[in-house]
This record gives sequence, C-alpha cells and structure tokens, in this order.
Amino acid sequence: MLRATAVRLAESVSKHPLNLHEASAALLPPLPLYQRILRAHRALPHEMRSLGDDYVKAEFRRHKDVTNKVHIIGFLSQWKVYLDQLPKGPEASSFRGKPLDPTTLEKMSAEQLGQLYEVMHVTKDIWKPVTPEQDGKAGSSGNSTES
Repeated sequence: MLRATAVRLAESVSKHPLNLHEASAALLPPLPLYQRILRAHRALPHEMRSLGDDYVKAEFRRHKDVTNKVHIIGFLSQWKVYLDQLPKGPEASSFRGKPLDPTTLEKMSAEQLGQLYEVMHVTKDIWKPVTPEQDGKAGSSGNSTES
C-alpha cells in the first residue's frame, strides 16, 4: 500500500509520464517554495490564510526527512502547481477556492481521501454564509476591541 501511495503522489497531473529532468528544472528548492507559498497566502482572506499556513507548515514538516527522490519531486511539483494557481493581486482577497479536479480525486489513496474528508469537516464552519445582521454585529464588536 505504501508503494502505491508513493507512486500516486509521484504521478503527473497530466496524462504524460513524469519526466524527472524537466520536472526538476521547473521546481523550486523546498525552502524558497515554502517561503513563496506563505508569502502568497498573505493576500488571502484571514480564515483561508490561517488554515493554509498551518497546513503548509505541517506538510513540509512531515516531508522534511523524505529521501525518495521521486516522492520529493512529486511533493514539490504539486506544491509548485498550487503556488502557480493561487490568485495574485486584488482578486486574492476575495478568493474562495476552486473545485477539485475529478481526475485528481480518482488518483487519491484511501488515506488521502480520509485527510480530504477531515479538511472538509474542519473548514465547513468557516464558510457559513453571513447574514447582514450578523455582519453588522461582528463589525461593531470588532471596532470596540481595536479602540
């Protein structure tokens, strides 16, 4: 099972096989990639930034001792894709995510699907719609704490 998971992680998102030489040329080293992702998160709404920063830090910590080169390239390439897909500029503050590609979902292992399910439950309370009444109450209480 572990081997199957590693193979799935190393697979390319496209139908083309992963070319290690091309992938490594387009990749950033781990630390600069990590820093750029955290920097890109600064423009996101507060809730998304907080959740994203925690997740990125945990994932990079979990993978810091990995020695399998294929796994490392798969890990770094997927985080580079994520970084490239993050919105930049003024539209980042209103970003609310994007749908998950069905082919990516099909490639996930049972463990990955379980993690995705956990993330869904953790985030469902964050994205509840806010009524104008609640928004007004939150704004008035927020201003009194800053004064």
